Amino acid sequence: MKESSIVVFLLIILVGFTSCRKDKKAEDFIANCSLPEITADSEVEGYGILSRLPGIWNGPVYSPTPLGSFNEWIVDFRPISSSQISAKNELDSLNDIFMSFFITKIDCDYKIAFRNGGGFAGQTRNSYMIIDSVSETPSQAFYRFSDPVSGGKRVYTEVTFKQDSLIMHTYTNQYNTLTQAQTHMIWRARLKDLSSSQGATNLFGFPQKELTRDFSTTFTNLSEAVFYSAAADPYPEHQQPYLGNSQINIDITAPSTVDPSKKVLIIVTTQPLFNGSVFNPANLDYRSRYVFVGASDPTGYNFNYMHPGDYYVNAIYDSNGDFNFSSGDYINSNFDMPLTLGNKGNETVNIDINFQIP
Repeated sequence: MKESSIVVFLLIILVGFTSCRKDKKAEDFIANCSLPEITADSEVEGYGILSRLPGIWNGPVYSPTPLGSFNEWIVDFRPISSSQISAKNELDSLNDIFMSFFITKIDCDYKIAFRNGGGFAGQTRNSYMIIDSVSETPSQAFYRFSDPVSGGKRVYTEVTFKQDSLIMHTYTNQYNTLTQAQTHMIWRARLKDLSSSQGATNLFGFPQKELTRDFSTTFTNLSEAVFYSAAADPYPEHQQPYLGNSQINIDITAPSTVDPSKKVLIIVTTQPLFNGSVFNPANLDYRSRYVFVGASDPTGYNFNYMHPGDYYVNAIYDSNGDFNFSSGDYINSNFDMPLTLGNKGNETVNIDINFQIP
């Protein structure tokens, strides 16, 4: 009987603690807490993930969502400040994702935040998750991020590192239609290149313990940390630092007749794909950004929020629909068009697809 009373008492304390964010006095305390200014000696929960993320990662995605699964998903993570790292990817003009990890102040503590979202079928959705579990050993590191308001019931992400591999497993309750969060996607990737991120790492001395964003009161009175417009987003893409824009213009002069049902694949790499006129498939490991656009679209594509650096651009008219460099496809005869992008820069590359691959 005595043990049962203790259990009940502890449960009451736990319930009271987990609901304190809804209590006005608790929120006032969090907003005005006496947390010292962050320094190199400060405790930052989840800080170790920042040093593990830089590089170009590539691997398959499993997803039960309408977008489905992919044989490969390539993500170029680079620092964009001393305490933040990001990556943006596109599938096409309607589907993109921007991921960012950074140091925040929340619940009177310093923690790592995960911003994950973008455009899905033309609709905007950005989620914020805060680190709530960490396990780091010499052979493996595990980090879990959950919604700071609704917790793991709404959305959470697990990130696991083992040597040169990364597993990202995201769960959602599908816009509150499920009683608990279920698998949204699983990405199993391997580190393909570290050199592309080294310039930004050196520039910022990344990572350092500096506050990126104060979220002390950002999510007060909200039911979840998910936002469906840039106007409501507390840290929208246009406020992210050390990024630029690259406009890739496409002109197709061969084939002479363009099939509007075909796709053009635009590939941006950090190393050239060709040695003279010889294709080097091993350098596909250096893909940073890529996108499929309609062959009848003459405007090409704008890669926004792109990491500053040196790149090479190629474009393929995909005749056979295999999404690869294949005999019979068409490509730009001026292989590896150079692109150098600076911070907040706007660059343009004009590509003429005019050569059929033998």
